[in-house]
Amino acid sequence: MTPRSTSLSDADLSRFARHIVLKEIGGAGQLALRRAHVVTIGAGGIGSPALQYLVAAGVGRITIVDDDAVDLSNLQRQTLFGTADLGIAKTQAAAAALARLDPEVAIDCRTARIDADNARDLLAGADVVLDGSDNFATRLAVADAALALRIPLVSAAVSQFEGQLATYRGWEADKPCYRCFVGHAPEREGVSCADVGVLGAMAGAMGSLAALEAIRAIALFGEDTAGSVLLADGLSLRFRTIRLPKDPGCPGCG
Repeated sequence: MTPRSTSLSDADLSRFARHIVLKEIGGAGQLALRRAHVVTIGAGGIGSPALQYLVAAGVGRITIVDDDAVDLSNLQRQTLFGTADLGIAKTQAAAAALARLDPEVAIDCRTARIDADNARDLLAGADVVLDGSDNFATRLAVADAALALRIPLVSAAVSQFEGQLATYRGWEADKPCYRCFVGHAPEREGVSCADVGVLGAMAGAMGSLAALEAIRAIALFGEDTAGSVLLADGLSLRFRTIRLPKDPGCPGCG
């Protein structure tokens, strides 16, 4: 099946039966997923589970953007990879693993570092962008490009025992963009998980939730969460949601 097919095949009806029986998704929602294109930034701790659930959900086309290779230290949390993948580009190792799950999904590998110069080209044509990158400069470049292209951005982050998740559609009059959340600090220093550590299962939880948000943005079910940020605490096992107002002075969307 191609991402823009007009109907579900008999195999699809069987594979996605548990989705189709959900009245909030049904055949129309599943067909929307099969027609959709998601660009995923990063195939790491967040990207790995997100990619697995996007493919399992039947998203028709997925572009994976990552310039890194699999390292032994990744295997504590990056569930797409195994010891045999060490040294292989993450995009290629991820594509091979995802093809075993559903060979009908079109996987586009972009083994490159995304930045302000190439972000628009890499995101063009996407229905949703899912950002699980691990540095602030990349997040800003992705967010600015998604805003300019008017593509919903699902942004997830994790550090130690904590995670955060939000969906941004800053071109809408009442919705904030990513810069409304992070402020006006383009040179903000990032802290990597190599420096402070991260619980592998916490990365998995946030990646799964990010996939859920991307699926919701495509199949259009449930409450619209754009304009809020989900904060997760793995030490207390508590989740809370805060409202994020649009910043009228925001350089991105104000």
